[in-house]
Amino acid sequence: MTKSELMARLADVFADKHPLSPLMSKDVEYSVKILVDTMTRSLARGQRIEIRGFGSFDLNHRPARQGRNPKTGDKVDVPEKHVPHFKPGKELRERVDQSAGV
Repeated sequence: MTKSELMARLADVFADKHPLSPLMSKDVEYSVKILVDTMTRSLARGQRIEIRGFGSFDLNHRPARQGRNPKTGDKVDVPEKHVPHFKPGKELRERVDQSAGV
């Protein structure tokens, strides 16, 4: 699912639930943008994000190492870095496992 597909689905769900005052697509787009931006900023500050029933986002540290250029075979120094890591929650794992078995 892409970001635009998520926004379209949210707009459809909220249009059905609130027929008198549906969320406009621009409201949904703004909400998703704020959510993603907030999560990105939190991870950039080194904070952990936990969404109960869904999972958690954290940073993993990768130490500096020596790699190889696959084209030439030359040694390349790869600097240390922090990379985002997602760990699914128990409820998400169980729901995916049940629907994958169907």
